[in-house]
Amino acid sequence: MDSDWTTRRTASHLSRGNATESKSRTLTDSRSITLERTDTVRTVAGGLIKLRGRDDNLPQRWWFASTAIPLVAATIGPLSNVLSIAALVTPWRVTLPNNGQLPEGTDAAGIGIADPHWEIILNALSLACGFTGNLFLLLNFTGRVRYIIALPLSILFWILSSVILIGTTIAMNVYIPPVGPGQIYSQGFWHAVLAAVLYFAGGIILMINMIGYFRGHYPQQFNLDDNQRTLILQTMMFFFWLAGGSGVFCAIEGFTYPDALYYADVSILTIGFGDYAPATDTGRGFLFVFELIGIIFLGLVISSVSRFAANIGVDKIIKKHQKNAQESTVGRTVTNEKELRERLGLPPRSVSTATMSRQSELGRRESLAQYGSIKIVGRTVTFHEKRQKPPAGGGGRGGAARTIRPLSRDAKLRAHETANTPLEKRRQRRQKLLLLQEEKDRFDAMRQIQEETKRWKQYWASGMALLAFGILWCFGALVFMVTEARILHLSYFDSLYFCFVALLTIGYGDFSPKSNIGKPFFIVWSLIAVPIVTVLIQQMSKTVVSAVNRGTFKVADWTIMPRKGVLKQFLDNHPNLRDYLVRLAEQREARKRLARGFQVQDPDEPIPGGRQPGDPDLEAEPGTFSTMDTTTTGFSATVLGIDEKGGASRVGLERLAAEDTEHDLARKLAMSIKTVAHDLRADPPKRYSYEEWAHFTKLIRFSRRTREEVELIEEEEGLVEWDWIGENSPMLADITEAEWVLNRLCESLNRYMKWQAYKHQYTASSDINPRDAGIVDGVPPDERPVFSDDEAEPSGARTWKKELDAKKARGDDYYDDEDTIESLDLEKQRTL
Repeated sequence: MDSDWTTRRTASHLSRGNATESKSRTLTDSRSITLERTDTVRTVAGGLIKLRGRDDNLPQRWWFASTAIPLVAATIGPLSNVLSIAALVTPWRVTLPNNGQLPEGTDAAGIGIADPHWEIILNALSLACGFTGNLFLLLNFTGRVRYIIALPLSILFWILSSVILIGTTIAMNVYIPPVGPGQIYSQGFWHAVLAAVLYFAGGIILMINMIGYFRGHYPQQFNLDDNQRTLILQTMMFFFWLAGGSGVFCAIEGFTYPDALYYADVSILTIGFGDYAPATDTGRGFLFVFELIGIIFLGLVISSVSRFAANIGVDKIIKKHQKNAQESTVGRTVTNEKELRERLGLPPRSVSTATMSRQSELGRRESLAQYGSIKIVGRTVTFHEKRQKPPAGGGGRGGAARTIRPLSRDAKLRAHETANTPLEKRRQRRQKLLLLQEEKDRFDAMRQIQEETKRWKQYWASGMALLAFGILWCFGALVFMVTEARILHLSYFDSLYFCFVALLTIGYGDFSPKSNIGKPFFIVWSLIAVPIVTVLIQQMSKTVVSAVNRGTFKVADWTIMPRKGVLKQFLDNHPNLRDYLVRLAEQREARKRLARGFQVQDPDEPIPGGRQPGDPDLEAEPGTFSTMDTTTTGFSATVLGIDEKGGASRVGLERLAAEDTEHDLARKLAMSIKTVAHDLRADPPKRYSYEEWAHFTKLIRFSRRTREEVELIEEEEGLVEWDWIGENSPMLADITEAEWVLNRLCESLNRYMKWQAYKHQYTASSDINPRDAGIVDGVPPDERPVFSDDEAEPSGARTWKKELDAKKARGDDYYDDEDTIESLDLEKQRTL
């Protein structure tokens, strides 16, 4: 007995020493992180400018500026270069036949007018500046040039290119404008206008990205992953192929470069209006190569855009919605009457009421009935607060009640505003709480949050698809109605029809852009709208297909392929209907009992089954009668299964660890790792049931030793303790459940192997007693009881204290309650 007590004291000192070391290391790590953060952020101009390094672990803000803006700029740059090329190689003015009178005087029949030399030189200079700015942006993406150097140069060259084009177009309009109605601006002029707008927009959004860096919101580089960098490269290759193919068609078919660019755009987007087509065998043969490679590039771009849009939804919207749902669930969770009173803002029960409630359930009901009524449906607890009755007397003689005058219009408005205040909304929200007594209830609540988030994600994707489609459709129709008014005389409905056919790449050919301004705008509009609408329709189609599948399965469950338990599941999901059916059954049974009358059992008549009256089996057992009455107005402990101190009958996971020995659990751990590794390939990702999670939790937690070691394990490896609906829930992780479980199981196996190795080392060592290491008969210290201060100490305890005081006086190594063990190295101490 004395030896065991000494061993427990030694193990206690070891645990406290480990905790002290863990706390000191945590403090050291926090200090190093603080120093690192201070060193990596340099403040300038009194803290107005905060410069961060190329890479750090500090939090990043302004997500749109750090991630979306680089992708948008990488798309704007190559497109602006293509438009600038079309503006450079095309005259900016044309002369129309028949003085512009239709049908001969169409824009496509115009003959170009030579431009002045200064316009060509400025146009070429603008193209060079735009190409240089795009080159520096690409070098920054590839890491060849630093962010702080490349980004300002890209902004400078793009803004300069935009200013040159704007100045050139204004000078042309002032000094040598086209003389109408026989002269108009060509497609080259409108390509220059659109290029100037895009260059300026690209420079502005890059400025916003630069401001975010100067404010210290993200490090000195673009926050892009491999998929996003791939999207940038694919976009540049697509525009390079589009511009090069247009030049080839221009040389083979004799198109002007703007017309060839329009034809290449209509072909590569698979619209095919039919207004332009190759007439030579060489052009048709080149179309085979151009179209196949171009569609491949387009498919890669659309696929990358789809992944980017999905990542945006998951990272910034879906996770936020799931987190809000989780926080709302946690805020409405109660486990006992004490928490219920705290949530509702009710005073605690008095001692007399508590004593009465322990004697009978009537006391509990009367305790809450004075404040309101409680309705329990499933796990939802609804509290309806009592309204305070107005006083009987109005203050006059004899207590005569005063007449209450109706509210005026202003008073009604004030009352409506009061009902919409945060305090009133908070009071309304607290009326519905969630009763989560057991651990499985919390698990089911988290699963319900996941299912609700999944449905919300589908509705959100569908809504965004419809919104984007509507904006692009209606805005494009408005522009084409204005630009094609002279030639096609389109109404707004006709323009809507034309844009719908173009967006869905149908391309009947009955309407197509004819004006010099309509074709350049169609190129820009279609290159932006068609891929985006394709991606959004794909997202919406997933929602529609899943909804159709759910509907089909439901019809099959109730008709040709009935599924087992479908009626019970339906009633569980509709508790009001279930309670109504229960009441009908009870009323029917009551009427039958009245019809039969009161019957007395003959004591001489045998009971069916061979039993006799008075047998214990015939006595009523708890839970024999139906307990489905969940709409009681009182706070019944029979329904809730809880008491004042929260003494609920919980299905604990930790007690399952005692069913198997340590070696049995180790074998099951190895088998579970193999099974979970196989689940990694499951598509869709596998979701484990509560029973499977209970098994995994047992295997994860059995290798831990002490509470201090749990804290140390969670700092160095992963979670050992978690809450299903808490922030550290495994179901809120960024990885799949199989990945999360596999990581934790491998960490548990590592802890077990380390413990076995050190246990063997300490047991086999001649200079270290196993009892000094806390190992007695293979039992770790935390599984043996520790004597409290109130318990009587064995005689060995006093002897051990005397020896400890003697060592302390001599200055020898000893175990202290506050200090760590000085004789053992830190690695062995941490492991113990």
